[in-house]
Order: sequence, then C-alpha cells, then structure tokens
Amino acid sequence: MACARKVFSRVFLNNSLLTTSRCISMSASRRAEQAIDKLKEENPFYSKYAGKIAKLQQTSAEEFLDRVERVVNPIKDGRSQARSYSELLNPKKELQAKEQGEIPHKKLSDIMKLELLADKSAEEVSQIWLEYHKTKEALAATLTTTQYETLMSRAKEHPVFLLPLPRSEGFEFIMLQFSANTVHFTPLLAYQVHHENAPECLTLVHYTEVEDKGLVLMRGEYDSKVLTAQEAQCLANELQMFYLKADDNKLRLLETFTRKPDEFKHMDLIKEVENIQLA
Repeated sequence: MACARKVFSRVFLNNSLLTTSRCISMSASRRAEQAIDKLKEENPFYSKYAGKIAKLQQTSAEEFLDRVERVVNPIKDGRSQARSYSELLNPKKELQAKEQGEIPHKKLSDIMKLELLADKSAEEVSQIWLEYHKTKEALAATLTTTQYETLMSRAKEHPVFLLPLPRSEGFEFIMLQFSANTVHFTPLLAYQVHHENAPECLTLVHYTEVEDKGLVLMRGEYDSKVLTAQEAQCLANELQMFYLKADDNKLRLLETFTRKPDEFKHMDLIKEVENIQLA
C-alpha cells in the first residue's frame, strides 16, 4: 500500500531561500519515475547516464530514490550540494587508504623503451614525450620533481576534490580522487548515482621512472564519449591551478572542502575558474 511522504525542497533564487513542502502519496516505483522526470528537466547532463540510471531504477526503486535525492539540482542548490560533499569524502578516503601502495595501471615501460632515454637529458626526454603524444588521443605533460612533490603533498592532504567544467549550459562538476600517483576523474552525477561503480571520464598517471633526471612524465587518457580533448585538458589545467599554484583563495577552497565540507560553497569554486575558456 502506498504511504504518505512529505518532501521538502529548497531552491535558491536571487539569494532568497524558498521552502516548499507537499505531501505525496504513491508507490516507490511511481516516486522513482517522478524523480527521473525531475532529473531530465533540471539536469542538462542526464542524457549521458540515462541507461545506467534506468537500470538502477528498475533494480531497486527505494535505493534509487535514496541516491537521487543527492543528485537533483547539483549545481543550483549550494547548501544541499555541500551536504553531499560530506558523504562523498568518507568512502573515498577509505578507498584511497586501501589503494595507497598500489602500482598505477600502466608502467612507463609499457609506453616506451626506457633504455632509449638513459643517455638523454631532461629537456630531450621532455621533447620526446610530448612529440610522441602529438599523434595520440591522450594528454601529455612534464613536471619537475619539485612540482610533483608539491602535487603529492597537497594530494595527501586533499585526496578528493571537485572541479567545475565549463559547458555550454553552465558548469558540470567533476570529482577527482588521488590514488598513489594516479588521479581519477568522474562526473559527480555519475558518482552520486553509481558510487564506486561510476565510470571514469579521465585518468592522469604520473610516471616517476625518470625522476633521477629531475623530471616526472604525465599521461592522461579520457573517455571521448564524455569529454572532448579540450575539456580533458581543461580539467588537467584546473588540477594544476589548485594543486600546484600558490594561490590563497584556491588553497582556502581545498581546506574548506576537506575540513569543513558543510561550509563549502560551489559558487566560490566556480568564481575561481569562471574565466577559463576552452580552446
């Protein structure tokens, strides 16, 4: 038998908080269908994950409803989004701790012959690395060992974070997580619906095999069905902005997200990157 349920929704408009409530009497299945309709109407990125969302809905309507409550209006409602950040951090930190000692999914020797680099200078290795990837559907960059140490130091303090990706409709939030010397990127909507089973849209691996030359090589592989090459590069650039640059505002956002997630405001994050333009 259907039971009555009161739903409270909060909407921010012109800095005003409007609270509305309504009583709904229907089955879990019917409520799940309405939740889907709401996602379709209010989230421009729903279509990308429609298939998997529908599968989850059919498997367990109640579980789907529990998850979708944290997905509706992920961009517009700053406070409800901040609450979900707190839920994201705990399981990801636990996962990160388990994987801390894992070897990245690829070694540098899987990509090129290390013996050919033995007598090369750092500048020559960098040039070879970048030239090699010009014809590949992948990102490539080099870091100095000092930059890499800074990256890993901040990653240890802030293993999980959000990056806003500019889209024609606005911004889509992408969640990143460090695991050893690999950075995994997943659309926040996909993660909230699928949790640990959410597909990655971008993976950055930092190879340290030539660290003795003062150099670390980075390679990024992305899902072209989710990201363009420009969007993948944008995320890599934003990662550097927050994890490599000495910028007080960006460091403050990292600290707030990690230490005081309930105080984190997504609009502050957007302001830091709103001037970024995709090439």
